[in-house]
Amino acid sequence: MDEALLRALTPRVLGILVRRGAGFAAAEDAVQDALVEAVRVWPDDPPRDPQGWLVTVAWRRFLDATRADTARRRREDRAEEEPPPGPAPSVDDTLQLYFLCAHPSLTPASAVALTLRAVGGLTTRQIAQAYVVPEATMAQRISRAKRTVSGVRFDRPGDVSTVLRVLYLVFNEGYSGDVDLAAEAIRLTRQLAAVIDHPEVAGLLSLMLLHHARRAARTAPDGSLVPLAEQDRSRWDTGLIAEGVGILQAALSRDRLGEFQAQAAVAALHADAPSAEETDWTQIVEWYDELVRLTDSPVVRLNRAVAVGEADGPRAGLAELAALDGSLPRYAAVAAYLHERDGDPETAAALYAEAALKASNLAERDHLTRQAARLNTRGRRRAGVEGGGA
Repeated sequence: MDEALLRALTPRVLGILVRRGAGFAAAEDAVQDALVEAVRVWPDDPPRDPQGWLVTVAWRRFLDATRADTARRRREDRAEEEPPPGPAPSVDDTLQLYFLCAHPSLTPASAVALTLRAVGGLTTRQIAQAYVVPEATMAQRISRAKRTVSGVRFDRPGDVSTVLRVLYLVFNEGYSGDVDLAAEAIRLTRQLAAVIDHPEVAGLLSLMLLHHARRAARTAPDGSLVPLAEQDRSRWDTGLIAEGVGILQAALSRDRLGEFQAQAAVAALHADAPSAEETDWTQIVEWYDELVRLTDSPVVRLNRAVAVGEADGPRAGLAELAALDGSLPRYAAVAAYLHERDGDPETAAALYAEAALKASNLAERDHLTRQAARLNTRGRRRAGVEGGGA
């Protein structure tokens, strides 16, 4: 069973049904039924035209459901519209589906779930496992999202930036259960790039590839996090890096800079450095200046403080940090790192411990706890040496 083919055909088939007049929620249910039937039938009897087969079966499922409604005349009219057998039309509504699933009326969580279901072709169970929630909870979330967008017409323009943020949310979930969400986000972004010529789509794809290239080096054999500066760069995927850099260069040449292109430029500079010591931090600071101009994001300013600390020294980084809100996520971790580099291990240890309490996941919390313990142990040893020599 070619699961990749089914996933790729899902948004096309769904788009055809919606264009024929099916409501989004009913069409999506019909497509899911057709996918289940394909899994049952295709291994023994593969169709000559997989997309046409899915369209035919899904449309019939939709009509069966429609016939159960009370509007008899409307049911009969729709039944007469069933297309004759033959190749499915070549109109690709994938882009409209991206826009629909990332509709501004949806919450980010609902938009992510609906995108993975309707565009990605994942089952409700797979999505629930990936986000570690009960299947019933995810089913309710998807049902609510479908009802919300059911009245939205396909001919309305969509918001590319909203779609990109939804895909970035998917990518940042990484790997969970039997679905690699980072790889799925890359697949969906590649698919989006194939149907829309937009430099920020290219920028996001480049950013994903450059980050994904470092994946194998991010964790030690025991599962603990390995900071960027300590990663074994021979384990980075040079093929993904080369592809990401090439896509980024083509996007930047169009002179329509956006935040994902700027983020990808930072990632490319990290990927280009043979070692942590050879990183071009001055140029990274310049790219963060562009990001601040584009987004005015406090999180970007926090990351810029780290870059300034590397380019101009830890005290310069701490001065940048002092102008920011101490309640920002990772503020304490950044402060700890800069204080350690500035030769103040006692303050750094306390800040690492504080950051560990605020960590958003177990791996990050364990890493920060180990950093605090390392500095505390070093301080006790130093105190013991000084006491013994007195």
